[in-house]
Amino acid sequence: MPPAFRLPEVTHVGRVRLQVADLARSAAYYKTVIGLRTLSSAHGSATMGAMEDDTPLVSLHEKRGVSPVPRRGLLGLYHFAILVPDRAALGRFVAHLVEIDAHAGMSDHFVSEAVYLTDPDGLGIEVYADRPRSKWRFEGGQLHMTTNPLDVNDLIQAADGEQWAGMPRGTTIGHVHLYVGDIEQAAQFYHDGLGLDKTVSNYPGALFLSAGGYHHHLGVNTWAAEAKPATDADARLLDWEVVLPDAQSVTDTAESIQAAGFLVGRNGDEALATDPWGITVRIGIGKKWEGEAG
Repeated sequence: MPPAFRLPEVTHVGRVRLQVADLARSAAYYKTVIGLRTLSSAHGSATMGAMEDDTPLVSLHEKRGVSPVPRRGLLGLYHFAILVPDRAALGRFVAHLVEIDAHAGMSDHFVSEAVYLTDPDGLGIEVYADRPRSKWRFEGGQLHMTTNPLDVNDLIQAADGEQWAGMPRGTTIGHVHLYVGDIEQAAQFYHDGLGLDKTVSNYPGALFLSAGGYHHHLGVNTWAAEAKPATDADARLLDWEVVLPDAQSVTDTAESIQAAGFLVGRNGDEALATDPWGITVRIGIGKKWEGEAG
């Protein structure tokens, strides 16, 4: 039997596209609270990225009248995660949140330090900084990850008194975390099909997957398994991007997803596939996408 398909080690997550109820309200939030800037805008949509960086990170698409995400969640987005370049940047961000009195949750995950927020439509956001890979550890074949209290004061001190000036150059989307209905079905799509490696499978009700040995580019959990899937009437994740190095990698990935029993659409060098809960992943080439701010 040939070896199972795995994504290239340089694979990373690209832009997320969100459906929101009020574009002006959401764009203001992502600017003033999160620290993104508008790269481009058109009727009913805006694409945002970090300061002094033209890489698209978040695209907002307005649909008036959509419902906010309920507290119990919907199958779809749990959160998307903005990865800042270093701990000092995260410290500046936390100091900024304290200054504007923004409500946020904070956790130490051992491999990273993370801050959690909710946007005006109830969509989840994580902002985090990784610890060096040399400090990560494996236990019984599983990457060690925790959810412990974050030392906020120590993190703010890491900023060395520098003022927050928005998300710095080099900020990326580090991972996406999804509510799904079944872990095994999710593994069939994202592990067997898409080709992500399992990194943590012993976390209650969750599975974490990545390419290239990262702690996770994707998390899936069943903590809202009884909820309904997000629909066009809801604020929701429209799609998220898996960024590959070349066209052959896109073709190989599309063929692997098809071999796992899922449908794949093609649009030039881009492939689109939808998981069992209607969550769409766009698979494409980084250099092409990074030049598109629309």
